[in-house]
Amino acid sequence: MHRRTRRTLIIVAGVLLLLALAVFLRSKAPPEAARLLPESDGIVYIDFRPMRAFFHKDVKPPKHVPEYQQFVDATGIDWERDVDQVAIGIHRMQDPNGPNGPAAYSMVIVGKLTGKRLNTWLEAHSTSTESYAGHSVYSIPSEGRTVRIAQIGYDMVAVSNFPTTEMIHSMIERHATAAWPFAGSSLLRHHYHEVPLLSLAWGVGQIGIPFNESGVIRVFGLSLPLESDSTIIASVTPALSMHGSLQFKMEEIARSDEVAAGQAAALATLVTVARGFTLPLGENPANNGLKELLKTAAVTQQRDRVIVTAALGPSFFSFMEQAEDAPQDSATGAGPNTSTGPGAAK
Repeated sequence: MHRRTRRTLIIVAGVLLLLALAVFLRSKAPPEAARLLPESDGIVYIDFRPMRAFFHKDVKPPKHVPEYQQFVDATGIDWERDVDQVAIGIHRMQDPNGPNGPAAYSMVIVGKLTGKRLNTWLEAHSTSTESYAGHSVYSIPSEGRTVRIAQIGYDMVAVSNFPTTEMIHSMIERHATAAWPFAGSSLLRHHYHEVPLLSLAWGVGQIGIPFNESGVIRVFGLSLPLESDSTIIASVTPALSMHGSLQFKMEEIARSDEVAAGQAAALATLVTVARGFTLPLGENPANNGLKELLKTAAVTQQRDRVIVTAALGPSFFSFMEQAEDAPQDSATGAGPNTSTGPGAAK
């Protein structure tokens, strides 16, 4: 073989090897939206694209309140239609009873979101604008907090209601190094490898903080026997054995094997009791969704970990829709609210 030809083949083989390595590393890396989040106590990520493919026939479009419809008309953006991915960083507040509540949030939202009309809306509703690293940061008041918003990419918006500018600045800075697949917060480096492959939604870290009430995690009015500052790895993946369903899995890392055993036993008892309470409920999509969730729920323990699994079918999302529509006390709202546009994150 001619020396020049051999050299060319070696170079081509080397380039292909590097490309294959890059693709492999990229497949193991957290989603870019999650990598842009600042340091936080917990992270939640949702990819809505496969969710819509799974349940687009079973979930009714939500009703638009007048304020939200005004935002849609002004910007052309409908969150339910145009958001593809969202990554949320959860920041524990030192005083859960203070003006900022138990948690602040930083979000990276990906989808058909950016453009001149959104900029116009942000300028009209902001009380101040800061220029940082070539990006405009808009400050919008919302229920006693300041929500900061910046368009950081052609399809990305960063949002934070942290009391200072630290978190929004961090997301803007991280965007400059987003191409590196293993960039991201220390929380991702420590726990993302435990997230199951093909997860459509997942959470790592102290993701129970928003549900903390006086040191107790409450979900749908139930007190869970879990510590509010526990590290949790939760995920939602396609259930291959059940057509049209998703598989939910949650692992809590307890302080010891003994603590995990006690929590697993308490959770198993709670599931059994809840099943009994739901038996007399009438037949409708919401009640059927709750019954299906409890019927498939299983609690196990592996050393210092408490593991909860359950199947999420289309009827479960009907239950979630009804729970979301139920009147809630605004003082106990646990999560970011985007019902009336980006400035509504509380």
